[in-house]
Formats: sequence, structure tokens, C-alpha cells
Amino acid sequence: MQEKELDIRFEQAVELANSMTQAELPQDVQLRLYALYKQSTHGTIDNRIYPVYDLRNAFKMNAWMQISHLTQNECKELYIEAITSLAKKK
Repeated sequence: MQEKELDIRFEQAVELANSMTQAELPQDVQLRLYALYKQSTHGTIDNRIYPVYDLRNAFKMNAWMQISHLTQNECKELYIEAITSLAKKK
């Protein structure tokens, strides 16, 4: 039951994040949220599946690789905390 609650809270955080504009968030925060979201939803990055052809995607993939040691549930918790914190600052 705990994992289902986590999934519900994560989906609520995703909805809240989708209501935010990128202009509100610094680049490093955007990259961190991207990495947490990808690790939460896809698991550890596989470089064979996600080739990098440009600088923007290289930064995104690097951010994802940096947190690849975390579990999907750990990333969901961190994502929820980050979004909640950002929402309070609005």
C-alpha cells in the first residue's frame, strides 16, 4: 500500500510541476528535476538507448547519470520534496 501512496503523491507532484513555467526555475533545478523524473519513471539510464547528439541532451543525460545510483522510489521522494519546496516559494 505504501508504494501506491508514493505513486499517487508522485503523480500529484508531476501535475504541479507541469503547471510551473521553465522561466521560474534555474537551469540546474530544471536538470535535477528532469533527472529525478527520468530515474523515477524509467530507471537507470542506458546509454545505448539514449544517444547524445547535442549539448542540451548531453547535460540532461549527465544529470540523469549522476543520480543513477538511486532507486526509483528514492527519486520519487526527492522529486516530490523538490516540487513541494518550489511550490511553497511561489
